[in-house]
Amino acid sequence: MSSLHKSSDHLTPKQVYTSEDLKGISDIDSLPGESPYLRGPYPNMYAGRPWTLRQYAGFSTAKDSNIFFKKTLQNGGQGLSVAFDLATHRGYDSDHPRVQGDVGRAGVAIDSVEDMKELFKGIPLEEVSVSMTMNGAVLPILAAYLVTAEEQGANIEKLKGTIQNDILKEFMVRNTYIYPPQPSMRIVKDILVFCSKSMPFFNPISISGYHMQEAGAYTALELAYTLKDGEEYIKTALSAGLNIDEFAPRLSFFFGTSMNFYQEIAKLRAARKIWHKLVNQFNPKNKKSTILKTHCQTSGWSLTAQDPYNNIIRTTIEAMAAVFGGTQSLHTNALDEAVALPSEFSARIARNTQLILQEETGLTDVADPWGGSYMMERLTEDLIQQTEQLMHEIDQEGGMAVAIEKGIPKQKIEEAALRKQAKLDSGEDTLIGVNKYKLDQEDKLETLEVDNSQVLKTQAFKLKALKKQRNNNEVKSKLILLEEAAADENQNLLNICIQAIKARATIGEVSQALENKFGRYEAEVGISKGVYKASFDKEWTESKALTDFKDLMKDSPKLLLAKLGQDGHDRGYKTIAGALSDLGFEVELAPLFSTPLEIAQLAIDKKVNMVGISTLVAAHKSLIPELLEHLKDFGGTILPVFVGGVMPESDVQKLKDLGVVSLYGPGTPIPDIAEDILKQYLKHRD
Repeated sequence: MSSLHKSSDHLTPKQVYTSEDLKGISDIDSLPGESPYLRGPYPNMYAGRPWTLRQYAGFSTAKDSNIFFKKTLQNGGQGLSVAFDLATHRGYDSDHPRVQGDVGRAGVAIDSVEDMKELFKGIPLEEVSVSMTMNGAVLPILAAYLVTAEEQGANIEKLKGTIQNDILKEFMVRNTYIYPPQPSMRIVKDILVFCSKSMPFFNPISISGYHMQEAGAYTALELAYTLKDGEEYIKTALSAGLNIDEFAPRLSFFFGTSMNFYQEIAKLRAARKIWHKLVNQFNPKNKKSTILKTHCQTSGWSLTAQDPYNNIIRTTIEAMAAVFGGTQSLHTNALDEAVALPSEFSARIARNTQLILQEETGLTDVADPWGGSYMMERLTEDLIQQTEQLMHEIDQEGGMAVAIEKGIPKQKIEEAALRKQAKLDSGEDTLIGVNKYKLDQEDKLETLEVDNSQVLKTQAFKLKALKKQRNNNEVKSKLILLEEAAADENQNLLNICIQAIKARATIGEVSQALENKFGRYEAEVGISKGVYKASFDKEWTESKALTDFKDLMKDSPKLLLAKLGQDGHDRGYKTIAGALSDLGFEVELAPLFSTPLEIAQLAIDKKVNMVGISTLVAAHKSLIPELLEHLKDFGGTILPVFVGGVMPESDVQKLKDLGVVSLYGPGTPIPDIAEDILKQYLKHRD
């Protein structure tokens, strides 16, 4: 009676379901707002109050972002969601030499409380719910938000919103960590304690599955690892002396919704039921402690650079899945995010997608319309069973923290990403406009251009002025206090950070003070081999024949694959590395967060034949030219360099003119990449 398993990754619905499929399933007769909250956390769901419409955004400077936020609120937005740039995520001030290409690229640059005040100028923080996606530099960013609210005249006890503060998933997928796992969990604990005591309406953590899905996790894997992360955070809070009912009602979740429509609906239903069961192990007295509440975001990975207006349709379908699943808030991605940061035009379409769903369709009239569906109840139950089996495997490893230290979740997610890529490359999975119904000629898409050099100048000027105006002796004393507190588990680090930020210490200075005690974490990188090859059949044979080097050369081409700058999203370069290794190339992976100079030096030291760069957030415009210059300085001639990832069409010719031999946009089949790399290698070798 259960759904058929297409593979170990996915559940495939049957063609027809009957009442027989409901046998053995419990809680089908429960109502929305009733435990185990399978059908939603509230009795009336959207009929009582629609989901909160959030738009995740950050535009280079605090001033530009403030203008966007005000427009969002004026045009129907009901909450704000802040995207910070990568320099901020990694705890660097904008004038730090390691982050010159990243400042203001993928979000707003925040260097001090003065930037934070400008970000929320004219926005009453007592009234507006604010979500902040921040993990690595979570202490100084949250402190800056609290000082901003206080200097606005707000009562912090009335603040509503969420800070992500989910560091465990950073060690699995997103990689915007700063400190090693143990002190990072200390920071999570201190924030949980502070918010539980002082901020009753603020969610001190958003436990994220979204980034796991974006990195390649299939539905049950995303669900299992996210809920086990949540359990780890509960244990951390309890170890700090908190009662389960002091914090559990304000633990929130963050899931991605992809194009797997039925399964995404089932995922949110299953998540609530499993979480209810999990939290009950800790004997809560307040029923709200067992209710899973979640924010959702439509998939960024499903967006295509090819035929990009299809992305409006994809986002709408994914948004509907989140709504049918019972999300509490939602962000819809913009159509152009596969090639650039969203323009004002595309962001308006994304926002209006939600407004139309809320106000024109009648979707909000019925609480859990899928309740009792033969198919949906069966699929939900099968997903619960698959998820709980994966959770049991984590328990056998000693829990999530131990499993992460062993690298198990990271490896499983990377293998799932490789299997998915192989299915797309072989045509087993369809992606309209990419591997089926492709356009002969792509229409030109107008995209947002970010003047990174101007942002850098602006931020550097503001930092210089801040340091001139503040009491530097007071700042120094607060930073010393923070270092001392880092060595004392009895001190709450957020309390001390607030003092430092109030004295006008910068985000980078606070992060460095903590780094002086905790150190900066560096992850090992590895390649998953054999997975891509095993997922091919006929297509694999053809690809292998294409890259059979025996008659062409004595040795396989040796490639160095790298990411430049502070972007930690590593699905692209890890997937390419695994696939090209299976196709016969010798592949070296560079460490994350490398500078152009470090990559050039590594390429020379490793004696590679070509260098491949994976790019996501426009830093290629400044970092790749710098890399090419360093390679020329080292070798006299530039090693062949190829680039893959998110880049506007307008940048492609510019990079070719600088000497990049090939560029591959999102969705390019890996066998095509392999064929082109081989041709370029032979061309430059000869």
